[in-house]
Amino acid sequence: MTTYDAILLSSFGGPEGQDDVIPFLRNVTAGRGIPDERLEEVAHHYRAHGGVSPINEQNRQLKAALEAELQRRGIELPVYWGNRNWNPYFADAMREAHEAGHDRLLALVTSAYTSYSGVGQYREDFEKALADTGLGEQVSIDRIREYFDHPGFVTPLVEGVEAAVAELTAESAPGAGDAVARDGIHVLFVTHSIPTAAAEASGPQFGTGGAYVAQHCAVAHAVSEAAASGIPWSLVYQSRSGDPRTPWLEPDINDAIADLAAAGDTKAVIIVPFGFVSDHMEVVWDLDNEATATAAENVLRSVRVPTPGTHPAFISGLVDLVEERLNDVPDEERQHLTELGPWPDHETVGAGREPVGANAEKVAAR
Repeated sequence: MTTYDAILLSSFGGPEGQDDVIPFLRNVTAGRGIPDERLEEVAHHYRAHGGVSPINEQNRQLKAALEAELQRRGIELPVYWGNRNWNPYFADAMREAHEAGHDRLLALVTSAYTSYSGVGQYREDFEKALADTGLGEQVSIDRIREYFDHPGFVTPLVEGVEAAVAELTAESAPGAGDAVARDGIHVLFVTHSIPTAAAEASGPQFGTGGAYVAQHCAVAHAVSEAAASGIPWSLVYQSRSGDPRTPWLEPDINDAIADLAAAGDTKAVIIVPFGFVSDHMEVVWDLDNEATATAAENVLRSVRVPTPGTHPAFISGLVDLVEERLNDVPDEERQHLTELGPWPDHETVGAGREPVGANAEKVAAR
């Protein structure tokens, strides 16, 4: 068995009031030289919701649910919570853990897929926080593997798509709209767009779009087969930003909705934000606001599937992943639902800086 002292719940962070919005966006875009005038163009998404992103409250609920499940299983590991871009920061969580005598941390990152933002940037953030706190020789951090195809992550998505299909095909309640035939439904699996060069860098051995696109396609296929067999689906993207001359993954979800409507066969779309662990501003604004409005403008019914959030299967799956590392579960026994899994472990950050766990030798294969 591998011994850990605590779990580090690691996330993106978000503002919790109007005064936080611009400082938060400065953190997100640090080093890019973006003036506050440009940031204010994005800030209105947050300002429309009182300057509060839902992600921090989601993480509070996630932390509480994880603590309850750990306790239920008799796993005596405290959970510390740290963010990349807002309070509580990683450095705060690491200091708190160290002061409590917890120096060997297992990071549970709220990112299910392989990308620079979901993997490399978190590693850099951990390294910086350890350097800033002076704890690099005392605190070590491992992280659970990417869990895009773990049953705990996939099950809530399957249930959400099943419920959406049932809602659309049911005899309509007053004011809900007419029932839609299955062949009039299209499932849109949506994730965050990233530059195409970054996608390729996530794993060029996986072909066009790298590991990032391959993982999303594998999960979309698994969810579709389980919950919407025979209903067409597409992988689409949202929330692109930056220089418009830089190629990003396409199509944008709004363009895809308009194209489906123009083709004439689609009467309803199911929007599945499967690139996200929980709701945050890009889900609430870009999907619940913009994409839903685009569907309405094109006279299409739409249903947005919930993110995993604190679904019991997701919480249970995350603790399964913790136990996987605690017990050094070998690769052939690790849970996965696609041919791409299970994804290998990560190299240790901090004290010792040596890979740990049964699959440590696979780190080089990344």
